[in-house]
Amino acid sequence: MVAAPGENLRINGDRLWDSLMEMAKIGPGIAGGNNRQTLTDDDATARRLFKSWCEQAGMTVGVDKMGTMFATRPGTDPDALPVYVGSHLDTQPTGGKYDGVLGVLSGLEAIRTMNDLGIKTRHPIVVTNWTNEEGARFAPAMLASGVFAGAIDIDYAYGRKDPEGKTFGEELERIGWVGDEEVGARKMHAYFEYHIEQGPILEAEDKQIGVVTHCQGLWWLEFTLTGREAHTGSTPMNMRVNAGLAMARILEMVQTVAMDSQPGAVGGVGQMFFSPNSRNVLPGKVVFTVDIRSPDQAKLDGMRARIEAEAPKICEALGVGCSIEAVGHFDPVTFDPKLVTAVRNAAERLGYSHMNLISGAGHDACWAAKVAPATMVMCPCVGGLSHNEAEEISQEWATAGADVLFHAVVETAEIVE
Repeated sequence: MVAAPGENLRINGDRLWDSLMEMAKIGPGIAGGNNRQTLTDDDATARRLFKSWCEQAGMTVGVDKMGTMFATRPGTDPDALPVYVGSHLDTQPTGGKYDGVLGVLSGLEAIRTMNDLGIKTRHPIVVTNWTNEEGARFAPAMLASGVFAGAIDIDYAYGRKDPEGKTFGEELERIGWVGDEEVGARKMHAYFEYHIEQGPILEAEDKQIGVVTHCQGLWWLEFTLTGREAHTGSTPMNMRVNAGLAMARILEMVQTVAMDSQPGAVGGVGQMFFSPNSRNVLPGKVVFTVDIRSPDQAKLDGMRARIEAEAPKICEALGVGCSIEAVGHFDPVTFDPKLVTAVRNAAERLGYSHMNLISGAGHDACWAAKVAPATMVMCPCVGGLSHNEAEEISQEWATAGADVLFHAVVETAEIVE
């Protein structure tokens, strides 16, 4: 029987909050949030700060060839596989102060609390900062964890380009964070990830803790539509080859497909590029990405098949060229029942209200679950708002989830009396 931490053992909520606010000073947004996109100079600065904090806590920091950081606190058994806990420090262009960062710094806070209390564990504990979780600058999202899990080829990852044509590999080298570890060489005993919900359910149900049992699968389908540039004022309506109109009709079709797939399915578009993007020129090219998600594999695949069948017909009717590339994907994930139970038991032991959740967003835990037992902990966020500079949580919510994370991680790593 593995000993569980006593219910009186808690993390230092003030210290965690101070760390969050200090990290938020790096890559500030324009409206109170953060713009700390992956492999930018601000990302490099955030990495250096995180590394310094880890080393101050007595950990050693390794880096793999995708730039992912692994900060290790040794265990008492040199042969025991480590318990990993992590998330990401990169943000959306208009991101909040907590998405991803909360999970990384709560893992660090767990180590600091263990140091304060003199807790030793049989298994090492590794706090992880995954590279390019967001996928905002380089698609797909969860790029480094996908390579780690063997689902994405590292050469493909290195070749991914941002909107300015800069490649992931070049930018990783430029900021000085190409590590020497082979990606995926590390083996995990278990993986935990703590995250804000990025949805409204916990707040609406007045629950402090989300016990995450599953994660939706997703497809990112990048469309390139080819029309003909022409003057918007002098080109007759019946002589236009309008890629913008084709895009609009595809967006409406995606909405219909998602609604026809209810319940448990979503679809939409959050990014598009018009070329030449001039007020009085019909676009010659439109590039946009359709994002579809569901926890049901058959439903997810059915949505993709229908969209890929109907979009070319829409374009053909308008004389517009259409190509579709899948630039991001993972199947629905069922998290490890034993670790899910450890999270639920920790919440109950600590007296925090909780409920089961299916994560609507993708996370590095989805790829980690392919190579090790994994699960997630979630806390509420105000109004369910995320990927927005107005993203907000309370210190009390942050602390409650970090307490649960601490208990579940330490119990899984096996306290040594």
